[in-house]
Amino acid sequence: MDSTISGLYQDTDNNSELRLDVDGYYPLMVASGKFNVNMATSIHWIADLTKTGSLSWEGGINYQNPVTVNFPFTRVNITVDSCKSISNPRVVVVFSGLEQSDITHVYHFTSPHFHTVEFEYDIAEGTEAVTSIETHAHPDRPATLANETLTIEKVYERAGFEVKVSPGTGSVISITGAASPGERFRDRSLWDDAEMHDAMQTFWSRFENQAQWSMWVFFAKLHEEGESLGGIMFDDIGPNHRQGTAMFNDSFIAQAPIGDGNAEAWVRRMRFWTAVHEMGHAFNLAHAWQKNIPNFGSSWVPLENSYDYLSFMNYPFLYETGNFSDGNTVNFFRRFEYRFSDDELRFMRHAPESFVQMGNANWFDNHGFENANVSPIPSLQLEIRVNRPQAIFEFLEPVSLELKLKNVSSQPQIVDSHILDDLDEMIIIIKKDKQSARQFIPYARHCWRSHNQVLRPGESIYKSLFISAGNNGWDLAEPGYYTLQMALEKGEEYILSNALRIRITPPKNYDEEFLAQDYFCEDVARILNFKGSLFLSKGNDILREISAQLSDRRVAIHAEVALETPMMRHFKQLVVPEGASNLQQAKISTHDPDVKQVKEKLSKALLDNKTTAAETLGNINFKASLDRLSDFLADMGEKHEAVKVQEDLLKTLSERGVKKRVLEACQAKKEKYQQ
Repeated sequence: MDSTISGLYQDTDNNSELRLDVDGYYPLMVASGKFNVNMATSIHWIADLTKTGSLSWEGGINYQNPVTVNFPFTRVNITVDSCKSISNPRVVVVFSGLEQSDITHVYHFTSPHFHTVEFEYDIAEGTEAVTSIETHAHPDRPATLANETLTIEKVYERAGFEVKVSPGTGSVISITGAASPGERFRDRSLWDDAEMHDAMQTFWSRFENQAQWSMWVFFAKLHEEGESLGGIMFDDIGPNHRQGTAMFNDSFIAQAPIGDGNAEAWVRRMRFWTAVHEMGHAFNLAHAWQKNIPNFGSSWVPLENSYDYLSFMNYPFLYETGNFSDGNTVNFFRRFEYRFSDDELRFMRHAPESFVQMGNANWFDNHGFENANVSPIPSLQLEIRVNRPQAIFEFLEPVSLELKLKNVSSQPQIVDSHILDDLDEMIIIIKKDKQSARQFIPYARHCWRSHNQVLRPGESIYKSLFISAGNNGWDLAEPGYYTLQMALEKGEEYILSNALRIRITPPKNYDEEFLAQDYFCEDVARILNFKGSLFLSKGNDILREISAQLSDRRVAIHAEVALETPMMRHFKQLVVPEGASNLQQAKISTHDPDVKQVKEKLSKALLDNKTTAAETLGNINFKASLDRLSDFLADMGEKHEAVKVQEDLLKTLSERGVKKRVLEACQAKKEKYQQ
């Protein structure tokens, strides 16, 4: 911050801190700090200030964490000691209360920044790290916007941070491996969640496994989900969260509107916005329209939901209306000053450090939340269910929910095509009988392009969701009865699902109890969630043991799907040479698909007992797994085997009573292989 007054001050005698925010970039007229009341208790306080003189302010303390009688103060009076040099000021703070003697602390200037953070930008081969833009390169801009080269570092410096760039930044990570004849394997630039997760695990394992003001920013070309996915914030790296982000430069953010006269500048601007946006999530910032949603977490200063924010945390294409439109994007950038909102700055600058620091508080924890606003006459119905006669699961069997959103009105309804993919819009609560409720927190957050879809009366859209484990660890592990419920945000209202009761049965024998000690670990949970990993070798070994020892149990089917899915593609893995101090020498190595192993292991797991496989995976995952298998076999030249897989899939789904359009899709895929 370009200021000699605002910044970080310290009282070394009391080991306490003051953050004064009264000038420089985007001054909030706020003070906050850490106050040590005794050796065991430290209070974080915040006060809104009013100027009382040229170098003095006062205001009421409106936030403290934790709330305790040991901190009875309600007001602060802050004065810059004018006897000291203005370039190195000393601040006197008087804490007062209604029935409390005043206490005076003297704080010495430490830094013009509130926190220090380090970024590292790395890129996959053939990709550019867009970390700066020319603010006047595109004509859609505010008339008052300064003409400058704006960098990501400047954005966060103006938000109050001293930004350091890692010495290892800028690594171009090559992708090695020979080409494969199959159409499915031509583009090595495509990434899936498992590959991204492995890459970030590789990088962050090179640091101590603890919270730190540091994050990794990775630029790649495209996710296998296609152009609609612009970025990911990976939430779970070990027990620490929000430490890595990935941007996909060739996604929808590279598609300038038809007729835009400055397409190159438009694309660069969107890539820059995406990078800052995803990095903002790593600072624990929510989307602009998601500041208040139902949650069982602790509360931060209440914030307002709105699509009107001119902030990096709003989607330009949803600006003002909440519906996707190129016109919204134009209006947004004509008013956007390349900054965060005051509420977001307040959070980054003045919230307790543990709320903001990478690797500390869980994603979206410690924001303000309110009770759900539910329409009394809903037009959409949300159902969560499991595709089996009874909602009973074997011990160790992973649980996946089927989400169904149905238009129950008499009129067509417009919904986002990714409404069931965007977990930012959902709150999922899991409650085991006689225990406290837990919120399901997913491993990864995706930045989707909004795309409207019309649901006619009676029509539905579906999605499968792995819910056994997330950032809370294993939410569904212990035997017993559980109640699950979801709230889905749509506009200013919430759609509440049914309450689903499920049961997890006790282990059948000692072998299951013994294997469970290794099975219920983070590595296995991640592998099952991302459907594979080549980095988490210990977790893979556990799943192989599970498959071998419990081959008659349903968990073995899930184990084989997770183990063999990476074998059906040129799986990319970030390799750092032993002894390297950074990623400059790293490369992305690809592993060849293994046709023999996939046919032997996966075909057996999915097709030897198709009914059981479909029931434990759920119809959606069962179809996705067999579609992936048949595509793989066809690409490898085994079209006859691919046809057989689709025939088995068609027969199984038909027996399970799935919708006609799904069966028609299976038939069409089968006929494609026969051409």
